[in-house]
Amino acid sequence: MSTPPVREQFLVISALGANPMELTNVLCRASQENRCAVVSSRLTRHGEYSALILQVSGSWDALARLETSLPTLAKRHSLTISVKRSSALESRPQSLPYVAYVSAAYRPDILNELCQFFIDHRVELESLTCDTYQAPQTGGTMLNATLTVTLPPGTQISWLRDQFLDFADALNLDALIEPWRPQNP
Repeated sequence: MSTPPVREQFLVISALGANPMELTNVLCRASQENRCAVVSSRLTRHGEYSALILQVSGSWDALARLETSLPTLAKRHSLTISVKRSSALESRPQSLPYVAYVSAAYRPDILNELCQFFIDHRVELESLTCDTYQAPQTGGTMLNATLTVTLPPGTQISWLRDQFLDFADALNLDALIEPWRPQNP
């Protein structure tokens, strides 16, 4: 008699704190102490605060213990923590990962226009990084955005690339979309 496969369970923890090292240390230690494993993490700094996103895996009881301990840790270390149960991402073997790079003079509507373009073309957003800076030559505010997306199976790549470049030209964006490649170590 065979036993059914155990479905891996996850918690996604979103946390804000003033000290990025303490924030990371506290949540990683709590995961380890509760017999959970950090599967993925992202830390970014935003002004005086840092945002940490962790995906943690473990048995249902280990995840429950970790989940129960988080409000106390948040209070003790002045953190803002949000937790959500999750399951593994479905395998999408026929989908294609791509990266879109955008540079432009800053306008507040650029990100929502980019997202709407990809929504209209049934393209999934995997990650987004966006920064603004002052151009040293002109003093104008510039925007750089990098979007990692997943093209659905059957997407005509040359057609989508042409659509994206026409879209970018219409909004006066300097843009490029190319296949995602792993970063060199």
